[in-house]
Amino acid sequence: MRVNITAQVRIGSLASRFLSAATVVWLAATFTFVVQCLMPGDRAQIIINMASGNVGEASPAELAAVNAKYGFDQPLALQYAKYIWGILHGDLGLSYQQHRPVVDIIAEQIGPTIILAVAALIAAWVIAILTTVLVAGRDNMWSTLLSGIQVFLATVPPYWLATILLVVFAVQLRIVPVIGGNSPIGLVLPTIALALELSGFLGQIVRSEFTRVLEQPFVISARARGMGELGVRFRHVLRHAALPGITLSGWAIGKLLSGAILIEAVFARQGLGGVLVAATSSRDIPVVSGAILISAGLFAVTSILVDLTYRRIDPRIKMT
Repeated sequence: MRVNITAQVRIGSLASRFLSAATVVWLAATFTFVVQCLMPGDRAQIIINMASGNVGEASPAELAAVNAKYGFDQPLALQYAKYIWGILHGDLGLSYQQHRPVVDIIAEQIGPTIILAVAALIAAWVIAILTTVLVAGRDNMWSTLLSGIQVFLATVPPYWLATILLVVFAVQLRIVPVIGGNSPIGLVLPTIALALELSGFLGQIVRSEFTRVLEQPFVISARARGMGELGVRFRHVLRHAALPGITLSGWAIGKLLSGAILIEAVFARQGLGGVLVAATSSRDIPVVSGAILISAGLFAVTSILVDLTYRRIDPRIKMT
């Protein structure tokens, strides 16, 4: 009986998470639709100007043809219904500038951006864990210095770090190429530039929890049984201290995806950043809206994965 109740609680909690994720994506879709409707200027005129390269007034016949093609002449409620229906079927519309499906444009560019964001997240966690396990809870100058460095990294803009890294390691020392493209060596500096800021946030949160857990009775018991200090920190303390940082990882993915756009521009990398910059400057709204929706979807999926990981690490959460 207890097993059935536990399974029902687990299924209900998972269903709640999926419903929350779907709500986030729906709100993002509604927001992008409203923004499209409220943007200054006639959408048909914008499309005609993009196609012709001129900024002159189009004739009524030309405007009518574009409005009919894109459905701008239909009631807003019907446009919204078709927009949501298209999203449910994987249709994010046509690019005003490239006249191609937005899904295809984003699919071609999002791979390098995701690789950069995931690599930065892993690197940030490695930096945060190593520095925390080695220094946290120790009352010495290294602990104080680490805390100051983490605060500094958490407040420094990634694009500023990226510029410094580019000048020092690519231009001056020539350890890595200035333009590494999407090669593995070209991923090093962008990853570090993104990871350092996040490692500051993660390090502050994990270190605080790590210090608190060090004083728990089960840690004292482990030491009394003769376990070495490093073993206690890795096997007993880190598992509990990492939970707040794991929760933060869901937010971190969204932050990394947005930060990657600037980093890609600094290092001239292929990715969603270049597409978004071009789409924003040319007012290619469907591409910008599609990128926002994809980001919202990735954030929702990441939040579910973080929640499942959280419960895996601390099984007591399954019953709450």
